[in-house]
Amino acid sequence: MTVHKRDRYFFFSWLFRSCLVLLLGCGLLSYAPARADTPTTGLSQQDAQQLLNVLNDPQKRDEFTKTLSLMAKGLPAAPKTQAKTAATSTDSAAVIDNSVHSELDDLGNTATEYVNNFTSLFTDLGKVGTWFRHEVQNPQSRQSLLDSFGRALLIMVLALAAERAASIGLRKPLTSVKKLAEAREARQTAAQDQTAPLPTDADADTSTDTEADTSQTREKDQRRGNEVLRYLVRVPYNALHFLLKLLPVGVCLLLGYLGAEFLTSTDQARTVALTLVNAYAIARGLYLIIETILVPRSPAIRLVPMPDDTARLLTRWWNVLVAAPSIVICLSILGREFDLDTQGVEAMMRGVVLIEHLIIAAFIWRIRHIVARALQPSPGLRKNALWAFAGTLAKLWWVPIIFLDMALWFVWAAHLKGGYQWILHGTLLTFLCLIVSRVLALLVYGLQDRLFRVGPELQAQYPDLQKRADFYYPYVRKIMTIAIILTTAVCIAQSWSIPTFDFFLHSALGLRLVGAVVCLLIGMTIAALAWETVNSILNKQISRYSASAQEARAARLRTVLPIIRTVLLTVIIIFVAVTTLSQIGINVTPLLTGAGILGVGLSFGSQSLVKDVITGFFMLAEDAIQVGDWVTTGGIAGTVEHLSIRTLRVRSFDGDLHIIPFSSVTSIANTARGFNQIIVRQTLDLSEDTGKVVKIMQETIAQMRKEDGFRSMIFSDYTDLGVDNSDGNGAVLVGIIKTAPMMKWKVQREFYRRIALRMAAAGIKFFTPTSYSTTPPNVPMHMALDAMPTGPQDDTPPPAAPTPAVEQPAAPKPQPPRPAAHE
Repeated sequence: MTVHKRDRYFFFSWLFRSCLVLLLGCGLLSYAPARADTPTTGLSQQDAQQLLNVLNDPQKRDEFTKTLSLMAKGLPAAPKTQAKTAATSTDSAAVIDNSVHSELDDLGNTATEYVNNFTSLFTDLGKVGTWFRHEVQNPQSRQSLLDSFGRALLIMVLALAAERAASIGLRKPLTSVKKLAEAREARQTAAQDQTAPLPTDADADTSTDTEADTSQTREKDQRRGNEVLRYLVRVPYNALHFLLKLLPVGVCLLLGYLGAEFLTSTDQARTVALTLVNAYAIARGLYLIIETILVPRSPAIRLVPMPDDTARLLTRWWNVLVAAPSIVICLSILGREFDLDTQGVEAMMRGVVLIEHLIIAAFIWRIRHIVARALQPSPGLRKNALWAFAGTLAKLWWVPIIFLDMALWFVWAAHLKGGYQWILHGTLLTFLCLIVSRVLALLVYGLQDRLFRVGPELQAQYPDLQKRADFYYPYVRKIMTIAIILTTAVCIAQSWSIPTFDFFLHSALGLRLVGAVVCLLIGMTIAALAWETVNSILNKQISRYSASAQEARAARLRTVLPIIRTVLLTVIIIFVAVTTLSQIGINVTPLLTGAGILGVGLSFGSQSLVKDVITGFFMLAEDAIQVGDWVTTGGIAGTVEHLSIRTLRVRSFDGDLHIIPFSSVTSIANTARGFNQIIVRQTLDLSEDTGKVVKIMQETIAQMRKEDGFRSMIFSDYTDLGVDNSDGNGAVLVGIIKTAPMMKWKVQREFYRRIALRMAAAGIKFFTPTSYSTTPPNVPMHMALDAMPTGPQDDTPPPAAPTPAVEQPAAPKPQPPRPAAHE
């Protein structure tokens, strides 16, 4: 027989009911009471056994699975030829249907119970009226009530009078404690004003934006740390103030117990008196706890930073709110004492708690503006759209709080098992987590400020250490802030029964996340320490070279320093990234393999780039050139303006900037190293006395070396190298002058200027080249470079004899311009 329609009906029926159970039972089943008459499972023993038989039989299990698969695909199930198989499927569907029905019945019973518990608040109050009328109409019970409450009220009046008298007697000690706290506060404020550094205009002008932000952050953290210490110092005065305020309450409690023992004649009167005294003492003690923390009349003892009017407002409202616990205690004890029905007592207690929650809602409405102003972000943050939106939402903080306040009462009034305790427990732990995290943040920031302050000895040994510490200060502070926020969020989630601790401490994913974060922090710390250690060693080595007059080594190390830092930073980033990725769970082996293959491919494809880098590194390592040197390389002469690992930038004399890759540099002529030499060449007439010319040049250099402007530039006198050549072009006299680096052009120009005048005065004859030319016959003589005359005419006389032309000096060879820099 075919049973696919029935199977499909049961399947979809089970699916729909299961979804309904999940949607309706998420909130209520967690608080549903475990009842003894309700089975712990929706399956009966017989249904469970039938389902187990189907699952244990491979043939039946396969047929049932195939049927469900066809139904899921929207196809008709295969026809069953065996009645036994059809019966098995029917039994399985029946088992599932019974389970769903059982779960829905339990859920409905639980919801009905909660609704009945809530509505009983209004029906049970009638029992209270019935009990009161019965007690008043009965003369014996009426007399008992009047006697008990009359004596109890008399005892309370006497106890309150004694409390008032004790409070008046303790006014003087309270005033002394207040004066001592104010004197200590004044001394502490004066000491802080004397030790607080004042910012100067010079500091403001020389400090950068980063340094200013770091300084402001450190000042803010230090100020907050001082505030915490300031309030911690108030604790002894606050504790003494609390004890003095609690002493009259103890007198009231003592007289109440004595009055209940000696001024009552019945057990009911004694119970009523003790109940009223205890309720008043509890309410008064709760009030004194908050009053001691706020201390509206003694700001020097207050433990919470707030204005005086806010402290007075909170204290007045708290004095009203503490009455509800006392009334609840009285109702719970006196109801049982005078035979009031338990349901009536609970109804009155729920009514009192409702009034308490309404008062709390009114209090929240009263302070909504105060809290909204406190929650607003700073004006600087409000420029950001996100923070501005957060500030707008902060003005509506009271809406969810009032909803939570009333939800607490509804949960408690409906007797949701564990609901009221769960919300109250989560709320209190949330406030506790926020307070602890705030205090912890202030302590951690204060500890960071102390750790990042370098002492005078270390400052003298490492002058840049404080600057480097200030550089890392904001980053470390952000990391600690994020850690505190995340820890607080995890604790708050745990306080609301969300198993965050189990997730981060026991689950595989949580442990992996925690391990990755810890590994990243350790890697960043090691990287920062390695970076600072290497930089400190290199800077200290440069300082050592400079102090020992090894400027060449210092300059070489200073030139290579950027390359070393770049390589070190690259290695650190790769190390931290690979380590973090491996801790997260990403397999870095393919990544490293791909990076190696890519590096090999790039090295083959960009050989010139590799050659640039390698040549540049060795050029810089060997200190062949430096920024500011005058070099000649690649056919370009000029001043070195910038050096990188790949290129050389040279500014020529005409102002053009030449960017030369190191692969094109085959040789470098560096004019700025060691010394320079001026090669002096004078072409004299063959009849001139060379000794006379040498003497003039020697005297000129000797005179220049005596002058302050040239004394440090000229390293030697004029050195005569003799006559280099003597022929029909004259005698070439050669000599050299050794000068300081980059100073040869200035010395050369001044030297030639001076000897020109002296040689002219001495009548020195220089070789002047001459040229001879002839003119054709019958052509007059003409000057060189003039236009040639026209050819001879028929009627012109015969040409005259050749006449030598006028001598013309040969045009001088153009000299390359000399740089005027570095004079």
